[in-house]
Amino acid sequence: MSAASDPFAPLDVDRLAPRTLMVRRALRHPGFLVGTGIVLLVALAALFAPWISPHDPDAQALGRRLIPPVWDAAGRWEHPLGTDHLGRDYLSRLIHGTRVSLIVGLFAAVVSGTIGTVLGLLGGYFGGRVDAVVMYLVTTRLSLPSLMVALALVAAIGGSLTTVVLVLGFLLWDRFAIVVRSAVQQIRSADYVAAAVAAGASPLQVIAREVLPNVASAIIVVATLEMALAILAEAALSFLGLGVRPPTPSWGLMVAEGRQFMFFKPYLIALPGAAIFLLVVAVNLMGDGLRDITAPEGRH
Repeated sequence: MSAASDPFAPLDVDRLAPRTLMVRRALRHPGFLVGTGIVLLVALAALFAPWISPHDPDAQALGRRLIPPVWDAAGRWEHPLGTDHLGRDYLSRLIHGTRVSLIVGLFAAVVSGTIGTVLGLLGGYFGGRVDAVVMYLVTTRLSLPSLMVALALVAAIGGSLTTVVLVLGFLLWDRFAIVVRSAVQQIRSADYVAAAVAAGASPLQVIAREVLPNVASAIIVVATLEMALAILAEAALSFLGLGVRPPTPSWGLMVAEGRQFMFFKPYLIALPGAAIFLLVVAVNLMGDGLRDITAPEGRH
């Protein structure tokens, strides 16, 4: 096998095309591969939840309440991960809970990314008073504790999936704005930007065609980190009873419902807690890998 076709051959940075180089780096990055693999498995579980769940996640059967998992002597293979205090199958609820976590994480990152990216592009490209206004907004946002504000807003508006997504989206945009603004400030004086301006392109055209594509990789990296934060925030809100409403399966809500049995049936807290931990770590590994893979200085 030639070096050109072997993804694990030593990298020749000067001779490889940028896309080929990124693919090679991705295949050599164990953290990225592990994190991406776990996220993809969770996404597939969320997508096919109605077909792979062994039971209806909302079906109650008090005669089968608090059945332990199969590794316990009293466990049953009919319910591999046991049942909760209402007799609902825990494996089915965990599988359906992936939908809430991924929806909140993904769409909150989209909302916050849109807001932060627009502000960062404007502040970084135009500078002056526009940048001063953007930095004032960023400073104001950073002065507010995200989780406390989210608790107050959700409590005032009323908990629902849409409310949680919008509230978190409007509270997690500051990192996008700071990173994008810094990246734009570095490239706004580049030759290709000056050439576009000299060719008569409007500021909007320059930003859309020349600036935005060159900061897209930084936006994607930040989006993965904010997605992890949104997943944790949703779990915290649901745990406190201000997130997704029952009986919708949510990992944070499952932890809250199981806390009264934590000394007798610890799996009710351990399983959803482990799911939250695993997904957040996987998203962070994926984001860290993306940062290394897209690094211009050639980390690999």
